[in-house]
Amino acid sequence: MALLVLIVLGASLGWLASILARTEAPGDILRQMALGLLVSVVAGEIANDGTMIGSLSLVSLGIALAATGAALVLYHAIARRLVRA
Repeated sequence: MALLVLIVLGASLGWLASILARTEAPGDILRQMALGLLVSVVAGEIANDGTMIGSLSLVSLGIALAATGAALVLYHAIARRLVRA
């Protein structure tokens, strides 16, 4: 169940980031959703002591949320810099 929550959280945050950044290309939207999903699952698993069998603690959910947000902000900063160059 914890893994499912992290997958939905990461994909949702990636999709929300694409809306906030006004990304319209389908490839970019899917890339952001995949990045959000990957970072959320990895950060949640690390914060939950490497196990996804049990429940997800509120702390590990917060860490996954913060890590996903930071990764998406970093992605957009790098993407903007590459477009300007």
